[in-house]
Amino acid sequence: MIKSARSMAGLPWIAAMAFFMQALDATILNTALPAIAASLDRSPLAMQSAVISYTLTVAMLIPVSGWLADRFGTRKIFIVAVTLFTLGSLACALSPTLLMLVISRVLQGVGGAMMMPVARLALLRAYPRSELLPVLNFVTMPGLVGPVIGPLLGGVMVTYATWHWIFLINIPIGIAGIFYARKYMPDFTTPRRRFDILGFLLFGIGLVCLSSGLELFGERIVSSWLAFGVMLSGVILILLYIVHARRNKAPLIPLPMFKTRTFSVGIAGNIASRLGTGCVPFLMPLMLQVGYGFSAIVAGCMMAPTALGSILAKSMVTQVLRRLGYRSTLVGITVVIGVLIASFALQTPGMGITVMLLPLFILGMAMSTQFTAMNTITLADLNDENASSGNSMLAVTQQLAISFGVAISAAVLRFYDNVEGSTLDRFHYTFFTMGIVTIATAAVFLLLRRHDGRNLIANREKRKAKQDA
Repeated sequence: MIKSARSMAGLPWIAAMAFFMQALDATILNTALPAIAASLDRSPLAMQSAVISYTLTVAMLIPVSGWLADRFGTRKIFIVAVTLFTLGSLACALSPTLLMLVISRVLQGVGGAMMMPVARLALLRAYPRSELLPVLNFVTMPGLVGPVIGPLLGGVMVTYATWHWIFLINIPIGIAGIFYARKYMPDFTTPRRRFDILGFLLFGIGLVCLSSGLELFGERIVSSWLAFGVMLSGVILILLYIVHARRNKAPLIPLPMFKTRTFSVGIAGNIASRLGTGCVPFLMPLMLQVGYGFSAIVAGCMMAPTALGSILAKSMVTQVLRRLGYRSTLVGITVVIGVLIASFALQTPGMGITVMLLPLFILGMAMSTQFTAMNTITLADLNDENASSGNSMLAVTQQLAISFGVAISAAVLRFYDNVEGSTLDRFHYTFFTMGIVTIATAAVFLLLRRHDGRNLIANREKRKAKQDA
């Protein structure tokens, strides 16, 4: 590994900027979906392709980002990633149809697939494992400003301008990101290794088929049997990748790292638990506008408490983990998240504003605690040899779970079309269903042991004691 002589001081800020761009883009888009649907003459309930196309592209290409960063250097690939993300944002703003918007989101996704993962990989290379918890906390806190600003900014732009501006706002941020990356981003590389083309095709196409099959179920544009066949083909391709990876000396995603128990549990927990949390940013703005009849700006303001809760919880995560441990924290907090998601089924437009905002604020605190705990325990026991692959796999898992959460919640929402009741009733049934699913996923974290992650907290306290001394 070649370490750049550039200062490490600016690296966490660059990673935070990348996280901010992605968070801002996602939250602005969710609030603006009804307005985009009206402009493109489509149903607001059939706009999940604009969300899934991005997350799926990111999930498919993230493994490539790790290889590219190792081969060409983290700084070069990060700059290319931000450039593509910025150009994709411009293309989204100029899209006249849903098809062109989806294609532009794919271009955005190519940049997004490399942007945050490469920044996080640089952090893994620059800092020892004992410092991961505070560094990741620092990185995510500035990035969480995006969800605070995003819904409100999206509502303002949709109400007083046009939806095109929700993408144009990424352009100045992207230009600033390129400038600071050139100045402060370290350029880590590793010895050259061959790119696993066959593994990439098997794994990538498998992911596409899985998510596409779920989306086809939700949109009901083809028969259920065809949608099931697409999903099954995705499962088969991923199984074929496993066979391939066992025989290949340098596979795209090495399988031995899954022997690290905390990594395997963390990956499984990310996939399972994010099915519920991934649906909230998609469903809630839709329910507030389509079900409640709120304007885009009001819906945007009502999503802000979730992000504010996330920021507040960041300062308390270490204390919670020290007192309860990773296992108890993740099991308990996942149940709390599931209950909160299910509670949205009880909300009605006639309720007081506080009754509606308080669960969103608590949900933000719970999700922030869960994400930080999951991410740190997943990467904690990886060594330098598999840090790049493990980081890529975690990023793939996060994006794939978001894609699955949107696709599954959209499919559940469509399923309740057959049930008598209003549009708002269908949203209520969907939130209750996804809440129950989330509660059930808490069982995954029971596979952790009580002492897992204690070294992370102990090293953090030792370092703080030395600094205080």
